[in-house]
Amino acid sequence: MALEELSTETTLVWANRADRKLIVERVIDAPRELVWRAWTVPEQIARWWGPRGWTTTNYAMDVRPGGVWHYCMRGAGGEESWGKAVYREIVEPERLVYYDVFSDAGGNTVEGMPGMLITLELADLGGKTKLTSYAEFATVEQLESILAMGVVQGLSETWDRMAEHLETEQGVAR
Repeated sequence: MALEELSTETTLVWANRADRKLIVERVIDAPRELVWRAWTVPEQIARWWGPRGWTTTNYAMDVRPGGVWHYCMRGAGGEESWGKAVYREIVEPERLVYYDVFSDAGGNTVEGMPGMLITLELADLGGKTKLTSYAEFATVEQLESILAMGVVQGLSETWDRMAEHLETEQGVAR
């Protein structure tokens, strides 16, 4: 497996063009149950999803096989990025599998944009959680397209925001 490391300061990222995968990994200083809630509770994910300077509004979030998460990220300049995920597998609190696409406000898939099958694994490290995301693309061109859009920086910032959110949540809970 030929991996190209694309890591940032806080998040490990690899592209595997031969297998059409983007792999993202990070250890979060929070118990797995809290990390799971951050990914599966609409009010939680809306607080951190998206790169810095963006906000997220959830229009639907039904975390069950066949359920849909439909959301919109908005940038400071008014730009919008709509997305839709359809959950395929839920193993609480260990794994989420979903198919993620760019969508419009009605939840329709935007043709010509890459979609990805994401498997998110949450490993319990005794008070910390190792998150590993495997995004699989239909073609290497789709993977290249996502990389060109700045996904590495965007994911790193998103996961930074999640870690900050969980730090705040734990501070409130203590």
